[in-house]
Amino acid sequence: MGLQEVWFVLVAVLFVGYFVLEGFDFGVGMLMPIVGKGSGLPADTRRRVALNTIGPVWDGNEVWLITAGGAMFAAFPEWYATLFSGFYLPLLIILVALIVRIVAIEWRSKIDDDAWRKRCDWGIIFGSWVPAVLWGVAFANIVRGVAINADKQVESGFFDLLNPYALLGGLTTALVFALHGAVFLALKSADEVREDAVKIAARLAIPAIPVAGGFVLWTQLAYGKGWTWILVAAAAAALIGVVFLTRAEMEGWAFVLTTVAVIATVVLLFGSLFPNVMPSTLDPAYSLTIENASSSPYTLKVMTWAAAFMTPIVIIYQGWTYWVFRQRISTKQIPPSIGLKFKAKTW
Repeated sequence: MGLQEVWFVLVAVLFVGYFVLEGFDFGVGMLMPIVGKGSGLPADTRRRVALNTIGPVWDGNEVWLITAGGAMFAAFPEWYATLFSGFYLPLLIILVALIVRIVAIEWRSKIDDDAWRKRCDWGIIFGSWVPAVLWGVAFANIVRGVAINADKQVESGFFDLLNPYALLGGLTTALVFALHGAVFLALKSADEVREDAVKIAARLAIPAIPVAGGFVLWTQLAYGKGWTWILVAAAAAALIGVVFLTRAEMEGWAFVLTTVAVIATVVLLFGSLFPNVMPSTLDPAYSLTIENASSSPYTLKVMTWAAAFMTPIVIIYQGWTYWVFRQRISTKQIPPSIGLKFKAKTW
């Protein structure tokens, strides 16, 4: 295996890590309006429990996206340039949604006012749903191919990206992330919030199976390789297993299976893509591959040594963070809201 193949695999691993970890972050944010709604708990209490389950880790999870983008820029600059210019509008929308979400999470507790917290909650919900859908749309279009010309410019417009296959991809990531988040919330919470999260996960697993199953089967039949059938089977089996495990309230094993489903789907997309990094629908000769889109061999060699040294440190540190904050969170542990008070202006 050459360095170009190694870095294609590394970019895929970074996106796998991002979608597994940030996927349940998105899912928790997507479910904030409904989790614990029928429990009789105050809305602010149950939403604070949900946020506290991801509070210590959500910003660290986003580092995987930054690292994936940086690795793509350094290892495959032509891929990076074509992707970010051709997908400018959807990626900009994702970026804006992530910024809104970050600000809403960080500032929610700064002002002790119900209206302020509701606006922040809607920012979290918006910033979770939009990336969850658009990441599926974007990666489905990368695998499907877009109109890339001889100058490595994407001629497809924004509405060309909203094709049936890509929209199914967006619906798949939204449902799977919501399911992943519900199971994580059940794993990390206690009392009424946990009970409600288990019920939501059991319900979400039902529509997730046909939607995600249809997407991975379409991907396999249209773009897959022989060996990627294993990934289709793994994703399907994992989602079916989640149905039974959530009904049995075995959320730990259910979380393992939602993680397997996310990993299998992302690896299926990258496996179907290889050795291309962005296929062209105009002419296969215009497609970007790991050969014509990569950096020089010397650059890849230096990057490989840097990655070999830094990657274990990052993984160990993040694993330690999850271990420290492994306990469940109960509504009884939520203290009264604090924050600055709005003061009426005096003239």
